[in-house]
Amino acid sequence: MSNRPIILGIVGDSAAGKTTLTRGIAQVLGENDVTIICTDDYHKYDRKQRAELGISAIHPDCNYLDIIQQHLSLLRTGQPILKPIYNHGTGTFDPPEYIKPNKFVIVEGLLGYSTRGMRDSYDIKVYLAPPEDLRAIWKVKRDTRKRGYSEAEVLEQLRKREPDSDAFIRPQRQWADVIVTFYPSNGGTPQDDLLLNVRLVLRPTIPHPDLTTVLNPDGGRLGAAVRLGLDRDMGKPVDLLEIDGHATAEQVRELERVLCNEVPYLGQFCSLDGNADIGKVVGTTGETLQSYPLALTQLLITYHMLKAMSLPRENASIIA
Repeated sequence: MSNRPIILGIVGDSAAGKTTLTRGIAQVLGENDVTIICTDDYHKYDRKQRAELGISAIHPDCNYLDIIQQHLSLLRTGQPILKPIYNHGTGTFDPPEYIKPNKFVIVEGLLGYSTRGMRDSYDIKVYLAPPEDLRAIWKVKRDTRKRGYSEAEVLEQLRKREPDSDAFIRPQRQWADVIVTFYPSNGGTPQDDLLLNVRLVLRPTIPHPDLTTVLNPDGGRLGAAVRLGLDRDMGKPVDLLEIDGHATAEQVRELERVLCNEVPYLGQFCSLDGNADIGKVVGTTGETLQSYPLALTQLLITYHMLKAMSLPRENASIIA
């Protein structure tokens, strides 16, 4: 590793889809080349202590933000860290883990953009903003199946956390380069995993790929299921890329060709015939499903990570 790692931040509220997005991006880049960090591991208190103190896990005072910032600075210069581990199954802490950064580092969690020092450590910043009713369904599904909660307990937790979500999680949206919103198609319900559309707000804080060759007001080569337009976000002009749930595998491959052709010298990371592992989600009955809007979202973010490799980077590491 002659240069420092490329660092991607993925921030969003609990059960917003961070882990699903992270895993798909890691599959595209090659899991051996990706280090994944979850900032949930930096909680100050275990589950019992939080209950006794009456503090939620998403409150900044419940997390070692200074240590997250310090570890991001070390990872950015290619140095190893001793990362804590929070066990969601037991609600307690496991022994820390020694981690050396790979070519790519993905940092996903709740409060990753809370300080200026954290924000300055990322090459690309993504924020996940699903509708709250959809996020609630995802959280109930995850926490009842994987974390041992009852549905009533999860819904009560959501209710109690809402003030902290509004005060500390959602304001981080303003710092993102890409804002990702999955939402139900017309006539669909939040339970229809395969019918989810995605809306991608592309802010001019980083250079985005030129998609005008395949997208135009009449549908272009990718058809009407994938659309590119102009919009305003928080009062500022942005590009808006929308992908419908009925986008096809052929459209995924076409967009992948466009993205990878912009970084041909990094083509070893791209599968020009399409990557069957991306865009996978777990359906309502537990089966694995293919979501092409998710796949295209993963490809776009991967593009930005690959593109960042070609840009001049400060803080080159001296790792042999």
